This record gives sequence, C-alpha cells and structure tokens, in this order.
Amino acid sequence: MVSTISVSRMIQAPAAHVWRLFTDLHHRSAWLSTVDHVEVITGGDLRAGSVWRETRHMPDGARVTEEFRVEECDEGVRLVVSSPGIGADYRMTYTFTPVEEGRHRGDTVVTAVQVGTPLAARGRLIALFLGGLAAVVSEGALRHDLHDLERAARRQLIEFT
Repeated sequence: MVSTISVSRMIQAPAAHVWRLFTDLHHRSAWLSTVDHVEVITGGDLRAGSVWRETRHMPDGARVTEEFRVEECDEGVRLVVSSPGIGADYRMTYTFTPVEEGRHRGDTVVTAVQVGTPLAARGRLIALFLGGLAAVVSEGALRHDLHDLERAARRQLIEFT
C-alpha cells in the first residue's frame, strides 16, 4: 500500500531565489520553524548523494531526527530526496516552476510530492492502521514547510531591496 501526498504553494519570489533558499542546508533551521537543528553529513553544494539530518519538534512536543539523501538534483528545477522512516521509505520530489504569464509572473510554484512505500509486513501493518492519520500529519507538515519557505523568501527579498 503506497501512500502519495502532493501539495503546492505559490511563492512570491523568483524560482532561482526560492531554490537557493530551499537548498541551503546550513541555514534550513533559520527558516523552517519546526526544525531545531540541521547536521550536514556531506559538505559542499547540494547535489545527488548529499546527506543531512534534521531534528524537528513535533506538535506533541516530541523531537524527531530524520536523515535525508539527495537522489536527484536538477539545479533550479527539481530535487528528489529520500528518507528512511519507521516501517517505510519516503521519497519527496520538489519542483520549482516559474510563473511566466499573468498576474503572478515572476513568482514560483513549489510542488512537493511525498511517496511512502511500506517495508516488509510491519510497515504494511502500520500503513493499514495508521495510513490515514500518517497521511494527514505528513500533508500538514509539507504545507507548513512550504508556508515557512514562502515567508522566508519574501522576507529575504524585502531585506535585499
């Protein structure tokens, strides 16, 4: 039972600016309000093979540390990240699409698609019993992250002008 969640957000900033902010691992905890700490495992620019850990605080007060690995990186356009979860593997694909026409010209649509694939019988059992709840929580977290990204991108643009 594979679980797929997709969320999008219009961000009032150019795609190149949004990309730079999103992929700057060393400063993620400065704009992601639920992230307390980021540990970059591989140095240098973000690229396929880059690995980092994020420690987040959850709504119930718990702290969770997750490890992420960049599977694909099409600079400025698309980023595919994987993360092993409890009983499942997760793959998040982020796309950064510049708006080229209309009143939002120059803005960026960021889309995040998360696919969760249960591992073995335990993962399928967890997905069966908690699948709906986990999907709601994951969708809320993705929406919150994109909201934080929009707020940070707009704030930086104001500071630079």
